[in-house]
Amino acid sequence: MKRRSLLKLGAGAAVLLAIAGGGLALLRPGLVNGKLSPGARQLMKSVAIAVLDGLWPAEAAAREAGLQAHLDSLELSIAGFPQQVRKELSQLLTLLTSSAGRLAITGLKSDWDQASNDELLQALQDMRVSSLAARQQIYHALRDLNNAVFFADSSHWPLISYPGPRAL
Repeated sequence: MKRRSLLKLGAGAAVLLAIAGGGLALLRPGLVNGKLSPGARQLMKSVAIAVLDGLWPAEAAAREAGLQAHLDSLELSIAGFPQQVRKELSQLLTLLTSSAGRLAITGLKSDWDQASNDELLQALQDMRVSSLAARQQIYHALRDLNNAVFFADSSHWPLISYPGPRAL
């Protein structure tokens, strides 16, 4: 293949990806009016279950209530982010909620709500140790968002034997 042909192919692929990604973001944005879209909410719920495994209540109804409260708190935290950060997060969530994006970035074949906890943990671990810095950053963003919101809630402190801040 000649260099000119390769450049044309690369430019064409970039334009196609930009159009497809833009169309996807218009059809299924990650954040809608500052709130997680249904797909993004499921993604963050799945990540929360995986990264905070063992900290959720064992009883199904209490676990679901805790997860919904966690996702509501996550939305409140995201609402406080600067506009540009929310825009980038929305783009990332859009990409991760698409089948192609999920598979390319996480390697997860099953949809977020269909994947087992072991599959989620393996996908997250693969991202964590990836040789690609972008995959590592995405892993840290997903994990850190969930951890920050979870552990900022003082009702969760006893789970990790944290007595709370000391009085000065």
